[in-house]
Order: sequence, then C-alpha cells, then structure tokens
Amino acid sequence: MKPIEIGSVRITSPCLLAPMAGVTDLPFRLINRSFGCGFAFAEMISARALVYTNARTLRMLSSGREDRPVGVQLLGDEIEIILKALEILRGRGIDIIDFNAACPVSKVTRRGEGAGLLKEPERLKEILKAIVKHSDVPVTVKIRAGWDETSLNAKEIALRARDAGIKGLFIHGRTRVQGYSGRVDYRIIREVKDSLGIPVIASGDALSPELIKKMFDETGCDGVAVARGALGNPWIFREVPEFLESGVKPVRPCLAEIVSTMKRHLHLCCEFYGDYPGTLVFRKFFGWYVKGIPDAKPLKERAFSAGTEEEMLTIIDEITIRKD
Repeated sequence: MKPIEIGSVRITSPCLLAPMAGVTDLPFRLINRSFGCGFAFAEMISARALVYTNARTLRMLSSGREDRPVGVQLLGDEIEIILKALEILRGRGIDIIDFNAACPVSKVTRRGEGAGLLKEPERLKEILKAIVKHSDVPVTVKIRAGWDETSLNAKEIALRARDAGIKGLFIHGRTRVQGYSGRVDYRIIREVKDSLGIPVIASGDALSPELIKKMFDETGCDGVAVARGALGNPWIFREVPEFLESGVKPVRPCLAEIVSTMKRHLHLCCEFYGDYPGTLVFRKFFGWYVKGIPDAKPLKERAFSAGTEEEMLTIIDEITIRKD
C-alpha cells in the first residue's frame, strides 16, 4: 500500500480510525495507535458547542505528541459559526479538519446538518469553500452514497467538494436512510474514486481484515476508515497490513494479550479522566473486549458496577484464569 497524502499530511497505514461519539477519546486513540493505527480522529465535534465553549467539547480536543497525526471532524451548517470554531481549533496541533456531511442521526439531519447537506449540494460546496479558505490545515469532507436510493448523488457531491478545494474525501457506502444497515454500495465508492484526483477513504462494514481487503479490491480506494471494527479490537490495525501483504488470515490475539491491553486501556482512562470517571468510561470498553470470550457474562455484569480502577483490575484479572 502506498502512503496516503492528504495535503501536507502523510499517512503510512492503510486504515484510519474514524470518529465515533463517546468512543474515540485520547485513551482509545492511544491504544489503537500502539497496534499500528497511523491516523486517528477525535470524536465528532459540534461547531456550535465548540464556539460556546462547552467544557466537555474542549476536553475532546485533548491530544499530544504521541497522538499524531490527528484529525477533528466538525459538524455544523452555519458558515459564521463554523469559521469561529476554526479559530478556536487553530494552534491546537490538529493536522486535518474534516467536515461532516454524513451523520444520519435524525436530530442532526433535521437541523440541516450532517447527511442533511446531501440534499443541498451547492450549499455544502459554499460551506467547504469557506472552511478551505480559512483553515490553516488540509480540509476533507465525509459524505454518504446519497440521501436514499432515489438520490445517489455521491459523485456530484464529491466533484463539487473537490472544486471547493478539499484535499481528501471520506465516503460511507450507504445512504442516509440506510443508516448503518443494509448493503454497502461498493460501486458508488468506485465511481467517486474514479472521478477524483484526490485521496478517497472508504468506510462501511470495515469489520475485519477480509472485509477491508474487499473494500480495497472493489473500490480502488486509497484507505479505509475503521469504526465499529476497532471496538474492543485494536489489533485490527496490526492485522490488516499483514493480511493485505500475505493473504494469510492473521492469528487473533491470545487471552493474555487481550487482558494486558484491557489493563493499559483502563489505566489510560483513569489517568485521563480520574479514577472514578475513568472507570465508568471504561465499562463499555470492557464489554467490547470480552465479546466472544466464553462465560464472560458474569464478569461483564460485575464490571458495569465497578467504580474504581482497582475494582476493575480485579475483574479483569479473573479473565486470565479462564482457558485461552
């Protein structure tokens, strides 16, 4: 795989970590980077929340030298607010600004944000032109195949976005109406890729090395954005390059590696948020890590009651006495 060049940003891994609300915080990003993730997005950020200095939103921007290159994905529809958000982001060590025109959630699209902008290609283009003009880092956009199966306008949107000056494009191969269900349309991703001269990063069902290879083969994309495939599975960033190179199905991590990774992740959460809130944040990750481990249900139930790092560590240690 060739490195992905998005403006001045060079990404050396075939897979990128996509933004996920309530998931892609700094501890999660660092865990995934330790297994080969070469580029990661923070959680999607509302431009309006950022402008009105929402404390939680500002914390979502936390990063560091070991968390580079890093991207921030902005959500909004008012140019004035978006430009104010860009000013707040300036100088914070962010390498790429991505604009979200893909979020399918109803409360977002009703405001004309996210995938709602797919219905207004020219308005989206004007927003992107303004962002490109005022941003001091490369700008990308995330889109979907279209609003529904009767309006598959991804190619039109992509060409307008390119003309607005973006340096890369992310595309989810489903429509807004599909959400995250139904089949991914590889054909339309290929059509977008063939029509642009800038990097195209595809997403949708990037759940395993085999499915990610299928995405590359079917679409010719430059990279794949991994979201759900990384939940409790940071090893996917190690496995994908191995599989793309050898074609041999990677060996899954042993139980000891899963346990040690869980402990590192828990410690990073508690270090970042504090003991009690960090343990609460880690609870959902515990559930993802133990998925597929036999007889883990009782431990999961106890984990969701743990209130300290020490309590959670005790429960994690009990996994090691089970058969690998």
